[in-house]
Amino acid sequence: MHRLRTCAARLRPLTACQMAQSPSQPRPAQAPLRTFPQPTRHYTAPVAAEPFLNGTSSNYVEEMYYSWLENPKSVHKSWDIFFRNANAGAPPGAAYQSPLPLGGDLRGPGLGQAVVGSQPSVEKLVEDHLAVQTLIRAYQIRGHHVAQLDPLGIMDADLDSCVPTDIITSSDKLGFYGLDEADLDKVFRLPTTTFIGGNESALPLREIIRRLEMAYCQHIGVEFMFINDIDQCQWIRQKFEKPGVMQFTLEEKRTLLARMVRSTRFEEFLQRKWSSEKRFGLEGCESLIPALKTIIDKSSENGVENVIMGMPHRGRLNVLANVIRKELEQIFCQFDSKLEAADEGSGDVKYHLGMYHRRINRVTDRNITLSLVANPSHLEAVDPVVQGKTKAEQFYCGDADGKRVMSILLHGDAAFAGQGIVYETFHLSDLPSYTTHGTVHVVVNNQIGFTTDPRMARSSPYPTDVARVVNAPIFHVNADDPEAVVYVCNVAAEWRATFHKDVVVDLVCYRRNGHNEMDEPMFTQPLMYKQIRKQKGVLQKYAEKLIAEGVVTRQEYEEEISKYDKICEEAYARSKDEKILHIKHWLDSPWPGFFTLDGQPKSMSCPSTGLNEEELENIGRVASSVPEEDFTIHGGLSRILKGRAAMIQSRMVDWALGEYMAFGSLLKEGIHVRLSGQDVERGTFSHRHHVLHDQNVDKRTCIPMNHLSSNQAPYTVCNSSLSEYGVLGFELGFAMASPNALVLWEAQFGDFHNMAQCIIDQFICPGQAKWVRQNGIVLLLPHGMEGMGPEHSSARPERFLQMCNDDPDVFPKITEDLPVRQLYDCNWIVVNCSTPANYFHVLRRQILLPFRKPLIIFTPKSLLRHPEAKSSFDEMLPGTHFQRMIPDDGSTCKNPGAVKRLIFCTGKVYYELVKERRSRGMEDTVAISRIEQLSPFPFDLVKAETDKFPQAEIAWCQEEHKNQGYYDYVKPRLRTTTDQARPIWYVGRDPAAAPATGNKKAHLVELQRLLDTAFKLDAFKGHS
Repeated sequence: MHRLRTCAARLRPLTACQMAQSPSQPRPAQAPLRTFPQPTRHYTAPVAAEPFLNGTSSNYVEEMYYSWLENPKSVHKSWDIFFRNANAGAPPGAAYQSPLPLGGDLRGPGLGQAVVGSQPSVEKLVEDHLAVQTLIRAYQIRGHHVAQLDPLGIMDADLDSCVPTDIITSSDKLGFYGLDEADLDKVFRLPTTTFIGGNESALPLREIIRRLEMAYCQHIGVEFMFINDIDQCQWIRQKFEKPGVMQFTLEEKRTLLARMVRSTRFEEFLQRKWSSEKRFGLEGCESLIPALKTIIDKSSENGVENVIMGMPHRGRLNVLANVIRKELEQIFCQFDSKLEAADEGSGDVKYHLGMYHRRINRVTDRNITLSLVANPSHLEAVDPVVQGKTKAEQFYCGDADGKRVMSILLHGDAAFAGQGIVYETFHLSDLPSYTTHGTVHVVVNNQIGFTTDPRMARSSPYPTDVARVVNAPIFHVNADDPEAVVYVCNVAAEWRATFHKDVVVDLVCYRRNGHNEMDEPMFTQPLMYKQIRKQKGVLQKYAEKLIAEGVVTRQEYEEEISKYDKICEEAYARSKDEKILHIKHWLDSPWPGFFTLDGQPKSMSCPSTGLNEEELENIGRVASSVPEEDFTIHGGLSRILKGRAAMIQSRMVDWALGEYMAFGSLLKEGIHVRLSGQDVERGTFSHRHHVLHDQNVDKRTCIPMNHLSSNQAPYTVCNSSLSEYGVLGFELGFAMASPNALVLWEAQFGDFHNMAQCIIDQFICPGQAKWVRQNGIVLLLPHGMEGMGPEHSSARPERFLQMCNDDPDVFPKITEDLPVRQLYDCNWIVVNCSTPANYFHVLRRQILLPFRKPLIIFTPKSLLRHPEAKSSFDEMLPGTHFQRMIPDDGSTCKNPGAVKRLIFCTGKVYYELVKERRSRGMEDTVAISRIEQLSPFPFDLVKAETDKFPQAEIAWCQEEHKNQGYYDYVKPRLRTTTDQARPIWYVGRDPAAAPATGNKKAHLVELQRLLDTAFKLDAFKGHS
């Protein structure tokens, strides 16, 4: 009874918790394939004895049982009850139930119907078949736990030395399934959920176990049974269970050997020539190169034309040389300490640089473009960037299914498990506006971090367990078995081409040297590195295997080595001719034709960003309407659209309309606009409403901006996952692909950008200096002190300004092209617009400039509906431009000599200052000027303004605390601009640790205090 219940319970899928709690025993190190004694008895099922079984054979019972499994209604009700009772754990002799009279109750046990007499032998037949099915399932679920994955033979890839109890390691373990040694030669019919039989539908138990071990317990471990799609599971089973699937032709083996030679000898060449240089070599995982080339070959065969890659530093030079095919002399010259840097950019270390190359794939004879994205030492930060660039390339070539463009991401084991951005990137993989239709992830699993043992570095069995959240199959493979590696990579590429979903290849390897070539690993991992010192190289082992098989001769092998060594030596000789490092040779995202016009460099100018009135009206009409018929919108939204229409009639725009005008006009000019962020479709503050939702039809939406004209560019507006790091990285990558697109990321609140600080610090701020890679991404960061507490007030402008590269002590030479020249020389542009028109202009200017720079915009919250924060069409007509500074144009201009104080400010505090000035009647004595573009600083305009009011003392007013906001950035620049004898006074809150108070009353008290200081004309006397 207990055995049948156990088998029935095991027939059900085990939960993750049950799997974790499965009884286990110590795992034998590198256990060979098991064999069992050979009993002579053959299985023959007895004939059933119950009345309804009389005269039926065991084969008939078996057929009936499988028919019932597929469809319980396909068998007689009495069979249905019998099998249900047996499967539910009925004790021997109790599964059979006599048919009831017509209309009787046929419910099984547990449903109100008693179970009566049965025949044990029939139940034994069902029970044994259930046991064998459970055994097969155990190998499919947990076989990877005993696979021989570690090339060193000393580690367990899953950090567990125990063997799951339900994996057969000896004949005495058969008892777990209610079987014994005598059952090994019984023939069992195989279920449809396995392919181990090949063309055979039944096998002896001994052969079933042997084939399961061959499929799941050798040098490949397959994790896939958590996938909830039966077709995908069957596809994977077929790839690994079918007998003889891992077969290679002689030519394939010779090609694999040649690739292993190049991978290995490249590292050895670098070690000979530059033994004291860091290079983060690939030793211990040389099979990575044939792995990547296999993925690319198979993907090319399936129609892929463009592969975009991201990877950490380990093995990067080898990948550049032998996968991307960068010229060896360009790599070798990087090691020359006498090499002079080119004028442009600061450059980066050689193992951070990217590459773009279009070439013929020799296996498929098809053109393929390979890009390796440049990245910093911040591990895994490049992951979302690669995904965004891939998505953009798919978008621009019309590849809606990802059949022509794909991504490959390489990872280290410790980083893959430890960095949260990996999880964020995985969670973008199936989102409609972010999916790249499947990424092949390759983990170079060193089984160690820098010096950290994996048992101290992760809580999961494998470093790859994060991939389970998106049902990505995980193929673990011993990296010292190149043929297994190549087979797994072929399967991974086919999976991606078939299902367009992510897949992970875990190359279990080792790191022959320390973290870098200068590091001593014996300090912290003495036992591992003693074994590594004795470990024969994978190339040597594979070559000896092929020589023994007669695939190549030793002479042919040595000639292959000599041929590649000669290639390296010749490239080394050429590399000495390089005198200057041209970082442009390492571009990963070239923009051909963008920087020139008719073959000449573009001029440093920017045309007017204004539009004619008819254009503004046309866009306004779309912004205030619902283009689709029979579309029911929310009543509150109807009022908003009517308000927009009224503004258009009065030739006015608010913040939302100004943005609409900018986006719409660019779309009509053929510029793709993509706006992404957590709540961008509606807008966090319910002001944008770019996506309308039908109130009566689920999922029916309308994007009016895609109805501007028949030949417009598409508008993409998409709410993102609740991620900043991943999504901003993605949008940065998207903007990298083409200069002819306006790509914007909006934070829900501006201060949330600090969750993406790595992308800002490592890619956006210094990207052009490090990698000569321009990028026009726009960050929209809601900012403003409005009593909303410390987490919803400050976009931390001081951080962006501190990273600006303009010199505060140098007043620029004033020329006609100064405004554009300043933009060209800066690393990014930082603005805080106070009017919808200026916001409109700065967005359009971002595209009309002859180059691309990141744009940081501190956007408002209260100004979105402020009655005075509106702009006239007149400020947006042809001939108008973005105003870097808006001077005071009120009554102070009539008698500038009477002005006693000139207040410079930025952002929404301007409206509070103007209101206070009006209430105090000081319009003639206090001038208020707005610096709209903070970086690069408008020295020329500020000087003109200060010269206009020679008798006025100068103050900088901000609502942020003194140690935050703009003051530390603005003060030295104001000093450089003005007469040094005129002090620069500060008006604002005192220094503080938090950006804002969480108490509304305290906020208002602080605000009134700074307004009082701003307008008490004697407040600064005695202070300097």
